[in-house]
Amino acid sequence: MSIIGIVATARNGAIGRGGAIPWHYPADMKFFRQTTMGHACVMGRQTWLSLGKPLPKRLNIVLSRSFLEAPPGVIAFRGVADILALQPYLSGDLYIIGGAQVYAEFAPRIEKWLVTEIPLDVPDADTFMPQDFLNGFSPTGQQQLEDNLFVKTYARTQTP
Repeated sequence: MSIIGIVATARNGAIGRGGAIPWHYPADMKFFRQTTMGHACVMGRQTWLSLGKPLPKRLNIVLSRSFLEAPPGVIAFRGVADILALQPYLSGDLYIIGGAQVYAEFAPRIEKWLVTEIPLDVPDADTFMPQDFLNGFSPTGQQQLEDNLFVKTYARTQTP
């Protein structure tokens, strides 16, 4: 089982605005759905709240120190170590789906990134990926979703 970061990021590094994704690309949503289906998805409380319901046919895991009661279809944990303890019992990969703080907490353990490059800038965004999040990773592939919309794959080449 692998730990994989999956993110869509604008040219200026934006990943969110006001607790939501600041663009709408159905091809990217389809890619996300197909890629994560049948796997575990780890998200922070804000990402969970923006979804409003569990992602179907996936194990929904919320990482939060303040999210105490999880609704049906969601498991909540307070720490990364608790989630990692699940790994031997999971049948698929562990996808880290956001937000920024969850990406940061899992950064040393992420083995591969799937990065959708959104072809725009979001000047009023309030959530960004760190500029150096791909340090220690090398590109290994690219998939075109539609005109000007690509997903790039990066594999870890250096230990953190």
